[in-house]
Amino acid sequence: MARVLISMPEEFLNMIDQIADNEQRSRSELIREALRTYIHKARIRENTLANKNASILEALLE
Repeated sequence: MARVLISMPEEFLNMIDQIADNEQRSRSELIREALRTYIHKARIRENTLANKNASILEALLE
């Protein structure tokens, strides 16, 4: 697995660590899940926008 170095405010890192501890998992696991969720939501937004644009184009071509 590749490693990535990121910078963030100390307060934000502390919040991440608290959540990871409460959920009994690693910081890396929590961040990976957060990024998977973000990517999934971004794909849904892209698909929604593409569908909306396709509907507009269809209406214009009718």
